[in-house]
Amino acid sequence: MRILRLPLFICLFLTITLSAQNKQITLEEIWNGTFRTEGMDVLHSMKNGQQYSVLNFDRKTRSTSVDIYDYKTLKKIKTLVSSSDIEELNYFTDYSFSNDESKIILATNEESIYRRSTLGNYYVYDTTDKSITLISENKIQEPTFSPDGNMVAYGFENNLYIKNLNTKTVNQITFDGEKNKVINGITDWVYEEEFAFVRAFEWNTDSNKIAFIRFDETNVPEFSMDVYGTGLYQTQQVFKYPKAGEKNSLVSLHIYDLDTKKTNQVKVDKTYSDFYIPRIEWSKNPDILSAQYMNRHQNELDLWMINAKTNTSTLALAEKDDAYIDVTDNLTFLKDNSFIWTSEKDGYNHIYHYSNDGKLKNQITKGNWEVTNYYGYDENTNRIFYQSVENGSINRDVYSIKLNGRDKKRLTKSEGTNGASFSADFSYFINTFSSATTPPEYTLNSAASGNLIKSIKDNDVLSKNLSDYKTSKKEFTSIHVNGNDLNMWMIKPANFDASKQYPLLMYQYSGPGSQQVANRWNSANDYWYQHLAQQGYIIVCIDGRGTGFKGAAFKKVTQNQLGKYEVEDQIQAAKQLGELPYIDASRIGIWGWSYGGFMSSNALFKGNDVFKMAIAVAPVSSWRFYDTIYTERYMTTPQENASGYDDNSPINHVDKLKGDYLLIHGSADDNVHLQNTMRLVEALIQADKQFDWGVYPDDNHGIYGGNTRLHLYKKMTTFINEKLGDKREKAKESEVKKVEIKG
Repeated sequence: MRILRLPLFICLFLTITLSAQNKQITLEEIWNGTFRTEGMDVLHSMKNGQQYSVLNFDRKTRSTSVDIYDYKTLKKIKTLVSSSDIEELNYFTDYSFSNDESKIILATNEESIYRRSTLGNYYVYDTTDKSITLISENKIQEPTFSPDGNMVAYGFENNLYIKNLNTKTVNQITFDGEKNKVINGITDWVYEEEFAFVRAFEWNTDSNKIAFIRFDETNVPEFSMDVYGTGLYQTQQVFKYPKAGEKNSLVSLHIYDLDTKKTNQVKVDKTYSDFYIPRIEWSKNPDILSAQYMNRHQNELDLWMINAKTNTSTLALAEKDDAYIDVTDNLTFLKDNSFIWTSEKDGYNHIYHYSNDGKLKNQITKGNWEVTNYYGYDENTNRIFYQSVENGSINRDVYSIKLNGRDKKRLTKSEGTNGASFSADFSYFINTFSSATTPPEYTLNSAASGNLIKSIKDNDVLSKNLSDYKTSKKEFTSIHVNGNDLNMWMIKPANFDASKQYPLLMYQYSGPGSQQVANRWNSANDYWYQHLAQQGYIIVCIDGRGTGFKGAAFKKVTQNQLGKYEVEDQIQAAKQLGELPYIDASRIGIWGWSYGGFMSSNALFKGNDVFKMAIAVAPVSSWRFYDTIYTERYMTTPQENASGYDDNSPINHVDKLKGDYLLIHGSADDNVHLQNTMRLVEALIQADKQFDWGVYPDDNHGIYGGNTRLHLYKKMTTFINEKLGDKREKAKESEVKKVEIKG
């Protein structure tokens, strides 16, 4: 036999190369920023349509700046404002322009209240004379320029104020605000969480009127959470939280007139016994305010046009649905006060054009696919720009179409997730693209053709660094379960051998309208799945019935019985996957967070012959414990649908537990309260079921901060290894230890 001898330097090169390509992803790297992507923060298109601004942070000077760039050259033109030049500011974390872009609100010392709400100190920077004005000595909420740029309205301690930037005077316009009783112009907890907005006041186009929603939460039941902190005694956070079937805030709509200094309550020509006002928006006419009203079941939505001069109202649009209606953020008024609207009324989310009195002019987009984002309307070219899943429900592309529904163009070319930020004149857009194999890329594109003009930013450095690691491909496919083709991805170990059997971990969220199987770049969890794949696990994610972007019928099939069909799909999918020759059916686990934790708990209890283990993080254990707006949207009230609430809640199925169960919660979770876990724990104890659990002190629904997230994932990884790990390998290790002891 001939022996091939290689030079020493080649041997060393091959050794180093092979070693580099086999680096293991560690849990510490996932959460220490090793795989962080570069992005563009707080991107704003300037009114001239030729420039854009970005918030930049200088690590050397520890300062922030708003920098202006040219679309054509992508070169930085100037720094509009930098904290290093302002004595009063060490830094700022956000910014917003006045309409004429001569003034900028700069945010600093921001602190979170709930998921979307913050308190902070805010300054107005004048770009013409470089002066800086503190809006208020107090920490305030939602400072917003008037359209003429001369005033700022804001919320403070549940009341509304207006600061005149010319005279520096402050005018308080509401006086009855009181904690846990009345809120003016800022949403209550449940509106913020479930209708996804905080600022409940709006300026009209003439800067002489402010419309606002008033929340009377006096009769809303209170929820309290212990906050343990570091003191000798704990404190309590007490806030209004309406659980399903309980009283909501009484909402009313008001208009304050700056000229008369009077406030009028809006009256619409319909009697609502229990209702929501999830959106308000002024039209191009400074006297016409639009307001969306919904009934408590959220299956009826009325769009009202309110005349602020005469205090009269006209019903422009009324929609009804057998299940529920999603609130739209896409209402856009055109110059003639006709308006753009999005709706699922034909079974898929599409764009519609209505006259100013609510008559349908035409349905602009059509087809068995969903519009997922609306970017705006260009009056010069008569084109609408939007994002959709027309190229497959796991992908996103950017399109343009004429207002009459003709001449549709696909503007993005790469398969994956594309999102756009358009210049003010719709001549350019910055495309953000990523896929399961490509980290985020930012490119400048022509809005007319979609053609690439220039690359702005990529993450090639991250791609290069990742090439040193032993990673696996995320394989997208579908699985036919319970009569439906469900989207699925699978990650196999890099050294996958089809002749072997592997343990399976399933991940899902499964909430109504959600999506986890999407062709986009990695989240932190994806790196964790790679870490688990390196240890010999197959990871699968399946979007079952009830999830989004495949039409209203697929999404709304779970109505009135959350946790039934979604759980059936995960159990059946696990059975079918367990029949594959390379999956060990005796070692199948499932995990999820929030709705996903509700699901994984149900799957383990109801599918006790299929799943060996489950992890539930911050789960809902009974829908009776969750809030009105979210829960009743899908379930109506517990008084009307008791069986829907109880038949599919994990707390009522604890007697079926056979496998291994890890339950995790944060003690300061204002969203899914720790009550869910405590009541579930008590039910498990009384059913004499053994399980593992952990509570993270003073952590909210996200369970993060400091070392917390790393600790959590170490805990979950250890649990998975102990419960799903290869028994044969453990047996070998045990034999080795016995031999060592005997030796």
